[in-house]
Amino acid sequence: MTATTESRTAAVTGATGFLGTALCRRLLEADWTVRGLSRPTSDRGELDDVDWYVGDLFDDGSLRELVDGADAVFHLAGIGLWDAGPETVREVNRDGTEQVLDACRRTDAGRVVFTSTAGTRRPQGDADFADETDVAEPIGAYQASKAEAEALVDRYAEADGDAVTVHPTSIFGPGDEAFTAQLLAMGVDRTMPAHLPGGLSIVGVSDVVDGLLAAYERGTTGEHYVLGGENLTYDRAVSRIADAADGSPARIRVPATAIRAAGPVAEAVDAVADRRVFPFDREMARLATQRLFYTSRKASEELGYEYQPLEAHVPEAMAWYRAEVQ
Repeated sequence: MTATTESRTAAVTGATGFLGTALCRRLLEADWTVRGLSRPTSDRGELDDVDWYVGDLFDDGSLRELVDGADAVFHLAGIGLWDAGPETVREVNRDGTEQVLDACRRTDAGRVVFTSTAGTRRPQGDADFADETDVAEPIGAYQASKAEAEALVDRYAEADGDAVTVHPTSIFGPGDEAFTAQLLAMGVDRTMPAHLPGGLSIVGVSDVVDGLLAAYERGTTGEHYVLGGENLTYDRAVSRIADAADGSPARIRVPATAIRAAGPVAEAVDAVADRRVFPFDREMARLATQRLFYTSRKASEELGYEYQPLEAHVPEAMAWYRAEVQ
């Protein structure tokens, strides 16, 4: 028997994060029962109606209780190189995913919707855009750990589990103190005179939440879906933000050679310090100068996925930025 909207239960890992918070809010608005996994020290914000399960991805008891009987398991928990070293990144992203899937195998859990990254795909050859088939050699521990986690989810789906994988591109929206705050600063902050070279696919956080729910509702088990937005060069993105927010865009482009040169320097510092000091190396620095554009045609055709232009997301993001960051 198919559960009604009112009776559906979602289990969310990474529930206190940027994307997880937005997803939980949307689920609650749609009258889902929402269970969230939270470490004891995590800031749960205003998500008072979430049923919190205290623990982490390696707390087997809490994890099983979290997913048991859930109609949907949204696995968003992960960590990047800005917050941890390569070993911890691999442990959380790869091994943590294995723990979630094992808990689902051992309980009565519904469909797993795994959030990976578009970074495991890249345009090939002379192609302007990448899609789900453009699997790329991972660059850095973060991409490698996500690629390994994707393989685990694929195997879970092949072995009669129910799982789909989504690949958001660069997510923009209120509450994101990393990418969003930096991009807004380049668009409105007069003390930020320079922007990066290259380009990227920018997608609003609300559109990604739409995509996550669509993947649960209409995705095909074992399939992957890119959840992208507008493909923009950095200079075009910051100019459009400036126009929408009445700001002053950064007009100087940092030379690609300067960014590429930073990679070997970071590697040398790491070698001297005998630990990871900078969250990038020469390959990651080179990648940052490219145009990483994506197509979401598959998600559009199979899930009904749509995205809004960048300007639609600027007002809410700017209100947050001016109140909390600037």
